[in-house]
Amino acid sequence: MAAISLYFGKIPTQLDPEQVQDYLFYQQKKSKTPSQTYFKHCVYGLRFLLKSEGLPYEFLCLPSIKYEKKLPVVLSKEEVWAMLQGAKLLKHKILIGLLYGCGLRCMEARSVRLQDLDLDRKQLKVVQGKGKKDRYVPLSEHLIRGLKKYIEAEKPQDYLFNGQPLVNGAGGDFDNRYSQRGVQWAVRQVAKAVGIKKEVHTHTLRHSYATHLLEDGMDIMTLKDLLGHQNIETTLEYLHIAQLESQRIFSPLDTLFAKCSRSLK
Repeated sequence: MAAISLYFGKIPTQLDPEQVQDYLFYQQKKSKTPSQTYFKHCVYGLRFLLKSEGLPYEFLCLPSIKYEKKLPVVLSKEEVWAMLQGAKLLKHKILIGLLYGCGLRCMEARSVRLQDLDLDRKQLKVVQGKGKKDRYVPLSEHLIRGLKKYIEAEKPQDYLFNGQPLVNGAGGDFDNRYSQRGVQWAVRQVAKAVGIKKEVHTHTLRHSYATHLLEDGMDIMTLKDLLGHQNIETTLEYLHIAQLESQRIFSPLDTLFAKCSRSLK
């Protein structure tokens, strides 16, 4: 746990599964004979920590064990639309809009400051921790309109999403930001309310962002930069999920019915 924290400059509970997999890949490349036991200790230790804190941990897997690797859950555009329309609170609408529309990690969304928003240039500065590069991601016109409405109504002072204030040292969030648990809860509740049966977390919206951009024609290198990946291998995983027009997979039953049903008319 200490090694991962030093690598990212963050405490373990602030890391998402993608960052952990990125770290394990780095260690695997760094050593000619990587220790599987070391990987297990990293993953299982972090799983236990996240589970104890009530945070998602199911995504963590050992990258060198092929049969344990799972493809991420991705929402359809219709499901994302349903979440945006179904969120009752404006705060939750904007939160979901940022997670999906900018491909943000949970910690990145929580850490957005008003000074990071450049509404005139239609972009958001995503500020990373120690050892990581900052990046810019585009802001949709639709999201900008919502942001202006939200800022006018909520009047945040520093962070875009304020947390619950501490009362007598307890009962609220550790700092002024929306808590990680609160963000995850909001996303899960909205998904459940609109009838989505999939396991939905904040990272599901990031996965959906990446997959939909590939399907809309974005090249893999541009996507890598937008996601803030250090290794292209992490980004390439989305090629296994995206239904690209040039290589769209379909069942032969579709063409069989299309052809033979016409001959019966």
